[in-house]
Amino acid sequence: MNNKSVLITGCSSGIGLHIAQTLHNKGYQVFASARKQSDVEKISQLGLRCLQLDVANSKSIQAATTTLLKETNGKLYALINNAGFGQPGAVEDLSRDTLRNQFETNLFGVIELTNLLLPTMYRQGYGRIIQISSVLGFVAMPFRGAYISSKFALEGISDTLRLELKNTNIFISLVEPGPIASKFRENSLNLFNKNIDSKNSRFHANYQATIARLETKGPAVPFTLEPQAVTNKVLLALMHTNPKPRYYVTFPTYLFAYLKRILPTTILDLILSRSSKIEGK
Repeated sequence: MNNKSVLITGCSSGIGLHIAQTLHNKGYQVFASARKQSDVEKISQLGLRCLQLDVANSKSIQAATTTLLKETNGKLYALINNAGFGQPGAVEDLSRDTLRNQFETNLFGVIELTNLLLPTMYRQGYGRIIQISSVLGFVAMPFRGAYISSKFALEGISDTLRLELKNTNIFISLVEPGPIASKFRENSLNLFNKNIDSKNSRFHANYQATIARLETKGPAVPFTLEPQAVTNKVLLALMHTNPKPRYYVTFPTYLFAYLKRILPTTILDLILSRSSKIEGK
């Protein structure tokens, strides 16, 4: 048993829960977290330590980190920032509040939590920060601008932090999944219905395909993998003495990373504008 302490956000289901259970079984001192108290209770019943942590709420972040560091005697080996959601909709249909809510969870909360825990890693002289990003953190597609912009921003600020952490023995890695089996589409559909006035949008006809994709049960696109595929890359980032800055997950992520390197932007735009075959985690 290695007893290294790890905090994981967004563990109510899917990727976060799978990572938490796997690391727990491997002997890590896992602190899973979830936004809703009902999910905290559910996760606790699985035998995991679980904290209530809403990354869109500063008071919740501060309370959770205080509890965490008290229970770990002021130490933390790794922070895995997994909490996030995807707000569908054309850019012109996004209100300021809708876009702000996307960034509160996918970016602002991530950085606030990371910044609160970095002093602990500095004091102990080591640490790992793993950001669960997306293939949509480096390529864009129509009707996903809120999510895409938040993940582009996460990747940019993580790259900057990596440069600033040089020679500190604190490593930061981005894990970039493509389609993964989870409740991601179900949650996105609820947000679409709540925040997008599709009937009065000039993209009303296009939204029918968006709704159909989000309503699909089971894998909606080719190359969809189970959460285990993400967990495998997280384990590499945790265990390797010199972890990579980026870990790709699923064929579409590898493919579009390659195409972005070799194709002119206009050609890549043509491919992406006609494609519905990729989605984030």
